[in-house]
Amino acid sequence: MHMATRLAVPVIRKIRSLNPSAHLCGYGLYAMLNESLLRDLGAHSVLGAEFESDLEALAIALREGTPPPQPIADTALPHLAFKVPDRRGLPPPTSYATLHDSTGSTRCVGYTEASRGCRHTCRHCPIVPVYKGRFRVVPINIVLADIGNQVEMGVRHITFGDPDFFNGPVHAIEVVQRLADTYPDLTYDVTIKVEHLLAHAKYLATLRDTGCAFVTSAVESFDNHVLEILNKGHSSQDIARAVASCRTAGLVLTPTFVAFTPWTTLESYCAYLQAIASLDLVDAVAPIQLAIRLLLPEGSSLLTHKEVAEVVGEFDKNMLSYSWCHADPRVDALQAEVIALVGQHGTASRRAIFEEIWTLAHERAVLHCPPLARNTQARVAIPYLNEPWYC
Repeated sequence: MHMATRLAVPVIRKIRSLNPSAHLCGYGLYAMLNESLLRDLGAHSVLGAEFESDLEALAIALREGTPPPQPIADTALPHLAFKVPDRRGLPPPTSYATLHDSTGSTRCVGYTEASRGCRHTCRHCPIVPVYKGRFRVVPINIVLADIGNQVEMGVRHITFGDPDFFNGPVHAIEVVQRLADTYPDLTYDVTIKVEHLLAHAKYLATLRDTGCAFVTSAVESFDNHVLEILNKGHSSQDIARAVASCRTAGLVLTPTFVAFTPWTTLESYCAYLQAIASLDLVDAVAPIQLAIRLLLPEGSSLLTHKEVAEVVGEFDKNMLSYSWCHADPRVDALQAEVIALVGQHGTASRRAIFEEIWTLAHERAVLHCPPLARNTQARVAIPYLNEPWYC
């Protein structure tokens, strides 16, 4: 979402130069967050959550030459009559990500959503300022029809893009049960919060039995102070319990992180790596997750937190985020080294990259570097997408 908006900026400028009279409309989560910037660039309309009805009304008005309608108030969230997405004209599924499954085979990947928005209010999440703790479920027949169309195009794995698949757990479970009945050879992956993995642990076996290849969970940090600032709703102890619950159920858990924050220290980064190793997650973590730096987009709820206000700088229109520098420049330097290392070793194994970062981090922290324990899970047993997910 964030990268797509950044890429749109030069495109908008180009369109304005080629066709100054064209009506430009930005829609989606980051469109609403960056409304001021988009309008400065020449956008005439900006639509946010549940935009389809407003977008259709705008298109009709422009076609008929009538004044464009005013979008609904920001506080409202419509209940749309969902339609099956029309994906004709898009690049074929083979142009997108591929799943490498537990057997070492590859599967063409598709995408759908069983729900939109999120009932939670994690402070760093870009969904929160737009949906404000609300979500909408997509009717099961719409979800299955969308998946069916993609299966006909060769898709053999579906990524559910719901911000949290268990926002409506009963609905979610019915979706995957119907999916497995209709397409028994199809696999899928979902994103679920740590607290939901624990609260709805009784459903984990159903995910396994209906073809769930892996579960992504935004763990973010093992530092309870950082987790409190982010308002994640879980603790480091909860993370360990969620990992254990997934393993007991036979599910692969793929955690994501915000590895570098204003509260990260050289020592805490080493502890973060140690926690990943101790939980035997080294091969389950995409290397980019070891390098991600906290993003502060326009509208972020974190901007009102006192500990963020102390470090935040000016809004960077090129990065579409507020700048911040760590109080300890060595931490920023380490982050730069880690992300460069990840970029230089794109074809290396996750464990090999982790081991290099492990050594580097301990060297920069001037700490004894203990040997890294061997993994108990073979890398081939962990399914993964060849385009890692991250915010």
